[in-house]
Amino acid sequence: MMTIVRMTWLELLRKRVLLITLLMSVLFCLAFSYVGDAISSELRRPGLDMNSTSFLIESFGRGAMILSLGFFFGSFVLAFLCIFSSFSVISGEAEQGVLLSVLPRPLPRTHWFVGRWIGFVSFGIVYAGLFFAAILLITSMYASIPRDPAAIVVSFLLFAAVVPLLVSLSMLGSCLFTGIGNGVVLTMLYGAGWLGGMIDKVAGTFGLDDKAIKPLLAIAGVISLLMPADSIERRMLAELLGFQELGELVNIQRVLGLFNLGVVPSNAFLIYTACYTVCAFALGLWLFRRKDF
Repeated sequence: MMTIVRMTWLELLRKRVLLITLLMSVLFCLAFSYVGDAISSELRRPGLDMNSTSFLIESFGRGAMILSLGFFFGSFVLAFLCIFSSFSVISGEAEQGVLLSVLPRPLPRTHWFVGRWIGFVSFGIVYAGLFFAAILLITSMYASIPRDPAAIVVSFLLFAAVVPLLVSLSMLGSCLFTGIGNGVVLTMLYGAGWLGGMIDKVAGTFGLDDKAIKPLLAIAGVISLLMPADSIERRMLAELLGFQELGELVNIQRVLGLFNLGVVPSNAFLIYTACYTVCAFALGLWLFRRKDF
């Protein structure tokens, strides 16, 4: 199995999708640094007392806004890597005849599938760790960021939890659709999850009447069950910013504006997401073992 994992890493390092992701990451970091500098410009006005309570609260608020923007757009880069590195892992290799030369050997299909999954997930988590650290580092250059080690660790685990979710769905879809079809379906599903999250955020920002927007909120809730990635990101930001602990001191929702957290997912939703990921992985493995190549 470790041979399959190593093969997956070597394959990813040679793929063009990694080069595109790296270019996107560099452009993102440059743009993010510029945005962070613009948002924090008010903190560099002459005459401000940097030791005052009001300045510290304002600096934290600006930092929260920068972090929210960074993770909002940064999550697209991570999702791009997860989806387009594994969307054709089964159907694409079957069409090219790669699986016909591998599976007849004394290698159980379960070991091949699990090895590929571990390879994609481990690679994505390493990339997520580097990306997570880059966002925190850039933000710390312009404003205050949370420095509680426990909150940072929990936030990273939630940020990285999107990787096994998307890889499991991608490998499941690769058993059902062609490579291009699977990529289109997953991209549309991820986009629908993002749209559902935006509906929730807009409703929270403008305080729209529940009766008027109730149908849209119901649709957004269904979408979040089908693609929980955006909801996990909101819970990640809530943990990182100390939403529960600092809620009485700083109105984080008001500071973030359109990029507010909306309804923060509960622990029960995180358990649902974990079960959803496991079910997608198990169903993909079951279909792959029964698939006739």
